[in-house]
Amino acid sequence: MIVSASRRTDIPAFYSEWFFKRLEEGFVMVRNPFNFHQVTKVPLTKNWVEGFVFWTKNPARMMKKLHLLEEYPYYFLFTLNPYDKAIERNVLDKDLVIKIFQNLSKTIGRERVIWRYDPIILTPEFDIKYHVDSFKWLTSHLADFTEKCIISFVTFYPKIEKNLRKIGAHPVSREEKIEVASKFYEIAKENGIKIEVCAEEEDLSPFGVFPAKCVDKSLIERISGKKLQVKKDKNQRKFCGCDESVDIGTYDTCLHGCIYCYANSSIEAIRKNVKNFDINSPLLCSHLVEGDIVREKIRA
Repeated sequence: MIVSASRRTDIPAFYSEWFFKRLEEGFVMVRNPFNFHQVTKVPLTKNWVEGFVFWTKNPARMMKKLHLLEEYPYYFLFTLNPYDKAIERNVLDKDLVIKIFQNLSKTIGRERVIWRYDPIILTPEFDIKYHVDSFKWLTSHLADFTEKCIISFVTFYPKIEKNLRKIGAHPVSREEKIEVASKFYEIAKENGIKIEVCAEEEDLSPFGVFPAKCVDKSLIERISGKKLQVKKDKNQRKFCGCDESVDIGTYDTCLHGCIYCYANSSIEAIRKNVKNFDINSPLLCSHLVEGDIVREKIRA
């Protein structure tokens, strides 16, 4: 099984010590976000985990202990956007994040650091020209340190629509997607980077941008040298291309404070959950309580 860590929160940035504690103990527990008392025990042993996929905006804390992952295939999905503190409230300054990206790539190899420019938000301030200029600038710093960039266009989920409207954002039209994709493709091509798009209904392949697999068994096979019997993930969005994985994160626990984040419902919810963080608990920002039903994850 591939382990996703995590679509729901930034484990490398905020909970890496907890993750390595779970790795040491050989398992982690995950609450069903739709059924509080349903808990899954996920083995993290070498003979069970076929690969880790880490999602992050800042893996610096985790990098000190990457040697503990030497016997596991893994790669990072590293989000690096051009937004300011009004949109990504607690993300580090871009120059520092670029250096962290470069250092991670030097440490584990450029094929294992996938750049995510995600999501693309269009506002009067962050218009298409802004994104094209920003993408070109970021590419000039990252081209030698990654093989691929995955882009996505913002989705107006109900929980974040109010935040997006406040900054003047609007749903990205078909014409705008095509313009952005085609211009990004030319920049990426000039710099030797492959570009893909995440969970996008619009067919952008005529413009050089093909559907992405963020959780990608073929990359794990390349890293490990082993073939995986992993199917497409049926539990993701309709146009998601990801392969099947089990996610070990918890919603409402990410401290980056990005206004576009679908994984957080409110600052209050985050504060409440983070108070429950215990490095020794098998659950992230939670503890087992009376009424919990724990079932062990079975390999698909």
